[in-house]
Amino acid sequence: MNLTQIAKSYHDEDSARAFLEAQRWPDGKPGCPHCGEIGRAYCLPPIAGKPKKNGEITFRKGLWKCGGCRKQFTVTVDTIFEDSHIPLNKWLMAFHLLCASKKGMSAHQLHRMLGVTYKSAWFMAHRIRYAMAQLNLPKLSGTVEVDETYVGGVKRGRQGEKSNKAPVVALVERGGNVRSFHTQMVTGKSLKQVIRENVTTDSHVMTDDFGGYHGLKKEFRRHSTIRHKWKVYARKEGDVLISTNTIEGYFSILKRGINGVYHHVGKHHLHRYLSEFDFRYNSRHIEDGERSLLAIKKVTGKRLMYR
Repeated sequence: MNLTQIAKSYHDEDSARAFLEAQRWPDGKPGCPHCGEIGRAYCLPPIAGKPKKNGEITFRKGLWKCGGCRKQFTVTVDTIFEDSHIPLNKWLMAFHLLCASKKGMSAHQLHRMLGVTYKSAWFMAHRIRYAMAQLNLPKLSGTVEVDETYVGGVKRGRQGEKSNKAPVVALVERGGNVRSFHTQMVTGKSLKQVIRENVTTDSHVMTDDFGGYHGLKKEFRRHSTIRHKWKVYARKEGDVLISTNTIEGYFSILKRGINGVYHHVGKHHLHRYLSEFDFRYNSRHIEDGERSLLAIKKVTGKRLMYR
């Protein structure tokens, strides 16, 4: 579905809630987020809430009660939507906008398009990035390209220019997925640690000629380097193309997003932006609507507090 269809089909919170219930409980048997029992919950009628200052009475909809632990819950409990006062139909549109925009979408743009405050839009975007985070993935294998880059700007001070760029190490399996990490420093020890944790030992690792990669051939089946210092960016060894052009292509998308859309990314939040770009890259072969649905299905069991 595209944004127009989402706005038409899920124009209010009730229809959006029904959609989320169908995604979270596709078999129609809600699982209790409190005790874990499945199929014993039953839907409650709308319950009147506390009157507002103007006397208006609102009703709590979408309430379920577990027949085991007797506790109440909704489809948003134990998800990134929990305790959010933003209508669920706006959440669905925010998911689609972030998933369909190749270089991301700023919180200011979400704030203007969805009609929420900037603070709310910023927090929404971070919770969506948290949902996009891919955890406990199998190691990369086959031909794996590894490279490092720096994102951010330069801080000027009395002593001249002091670099304020954040180092990022990324690994991509040719024809497969990418994963990137924000590291405090780029050293041989930190680079090798990232590679060991994410690449199988029977892989063919390709890097540039940075000295930090020396010694990888002792731990992996094969290690090939390309000498960028000599202005060489690809070469053939038999039927194998030695290059890091695939990971450089990922970095080009990342930097265009950071520099052109987000402009400034705090180092303590950088890992969430990397999760966003990794997710879009790894789902690049499917349509925008499918990518949005894939992200929505990952919201369960994740909670991100503003503090």
